[in-house]
Amino acid sequence: MITFDQVSAGDALPTLEYDVTSTTVVLGALAARDWRPMHHDYHFAVERQGVQDIFLNSPNQAAWLERFVTDWAGPKGRIGRIGFTMKDSVFPGDTMVIEGTVRETASDDTGCGWVTVDIVVRVGDRLCTTSFAKVAVPTTADDNPWDRRAERWAP
Repeated sequence: MITFDQVSAGDALPTLEYDVTSTTVVLGALAARDWRPMHHDYHFAVERQGVQDIFLNSPNQAAWLERFVTDWAGPKGRIGRIGFTMKDSVFPGDTMVIEGTVRETASDDTGCGWVTVDIVVRVGDRLCTTSFAKVAVPTTADDNPWDRRAERWAP
């Protein structure tokens, strides 16, 4: 578990690499109830959409970004905001590499420790997604951002 005093701007988060399979793509689409065929039907994706294969949908990528942040922040890390822009597709057979760097740290008026992280998803030399996350991390070993409610939680 990390605490706020252990984090500084410029810190690199541990890289997450994942070999994407058709199952990764399809299960992510199913979990999101995204029945659009470009996420499960190879022929539709190639012949109708003009892409090389089925590809990760937005909620699937959001889940991978959330996993990346929470793997680093630990069980007491609490995502307050996350945003991303998909620039290129992630296909079966790709090795998805997720990297992040701490942009800034700040404490709010309630004493909550916030860390803003810039994140990228790459496949080889291709930049597939840019993202940011604002995550609350404990300020001390006794602090738990999940206990913050109402006016004490202001992401």
